[in-house]
Amino acid sequence: MPKTVRQEDQSELGRDYVRVRQFSEQLCAPLQAEDMGLQACPDVSPPRWHLAHTAWFFETFLLVPHLPGYQPFNPAFEYLFNSYYNGIGEQYPRPQRHLLTRPDNAEVLAWRAQVDDAMQALIAASPGLASLVRLGLNHEQQHQELLLTDIKYSLSFNPLSPAITEPFPPCDTPAPALTFQDFTGGKVEQGRNAGDGFVFDNETPRHPVWLAPFRLANRPVSNGEYRAFINDGGYQRPELWLSDGWTWVQQQNIQRPLYWQEDLQHHWTLAGLQPLQSAQILAHVNYYEADAYARWAGMRLPTEQEWEHAARQSRQPGHFVGNGLYQPGHTLDTPLAHLFGDVWEWTASAYLPYPGFRPASGAVGEYNGKFMCNQMVLRGGSCATSRDHIRTSYRNFFYPHHRWQFSGIRLAETL
Repeated sequence: MPKTVRQEDQSELGRDYVRVRQFSEQLCAPLQAEDMGLQACPDVSPPRWHLAHTAWFFETFLLVPHLPGYQPFNPAFEYLFNSYYNGIGEQYPRPQRHLLTRPDNAEVLAWRAQVDDAMQALIAASPGLASLVRLGLNHEQQHQELLLTDIKYSLSFNPLSPAITEPFPPCDTPAPALTFQDFTGGKVEQGRNAGDGFVFDNETPRHPVWLAPFRLANRPVSNGEYRAFINDGGYQRPELWLSDGWTWVQQQNIQRPLYWQEDLQHHWTLAGLQPLQSAQILAHVNYYEADAYARWAGMRLPTEQEWEHAARQSRQPGHFVGNGLYQPGHTLDTPLAHLFGDVWEWTASAYLPYPGFRPASGAVGEYNGKFMCNQMVLRGGSCATSRDHIRTSYRNFFYPHHRWQFSGIRLAETL
């Protein structure tokens, strides 16, 4: 008997569920048991915690309220692995997640297996929950990226330079010349509407914006170009820095990007300590560094409205997590290269709600809306992002001082 459209959709959702969930565990395969509990600072979380929290999400928001007869794997886990959902209840202190030696890896994997079996039953029986399941899968893909960036930070403190992937292929070709593409601006549309395929609530609603004419660089800034900024005294020139940025530089004695060595010739990667390739795309700079570099170059950072408008005209993919290298690629000489993948690109836009934004009701509404304060928007995804996770309207956001993510710079200019 032919399947109905609804049955086809549920079958596809079930396959996507398996694929995404298995990839989380695949990312942990190169790690040692001792690595799974590493947390080098409060901003990052241990890999085991990421695996547990994503199980918690499906159990808390889908299985317990919607699958009759489902029993939580361990009721204590609701407190241990709740990240920030105050509507659910209290949370175990984030800075102390490295102290959770129990549950161990085997118990977390057993919990994930119970959740996965139950979710397949729920997906088959409840097509009306498809959008919430999609939210859970996209949430898990976000944690896959965090898992890689967090373990990179934590492993970087080990003098043995442990590696969990292969070195990035060397390239002697210099970075192509920096050129700019002009955009006339005018009235354009930004964002997406709910119902236009999966989107996070912070991407909605679609709305008009007005852009002045501008130009955008053909590619992100390279390691070699940023090294020139350092050699020109970029970290010693207060006129280049925002006030908060200069305070951060002075108080933290910042002299180079995160993971760069003092010789400016090597950097720490998930393949261990590697030569710093000049033509490779710069990563791991924060908003203050990106803004200072743009001033030094006589340019500025694009707004998120400019970035999205330009990205609608170019979808040339860069490096994503699927290639297993976990590093941004070498700069390409094509129009608007690397807008998607390689590095998240800082914009000059504060993370604020769009006109008419309404968060979802209940605890799941805490997902994005309550963070719309004191953070800056990044666009485009990175080498740690899944290719099917990113889209033109996607809005990432971090505090200006954060730089452990794969974040980089693309220059813009007003015409």
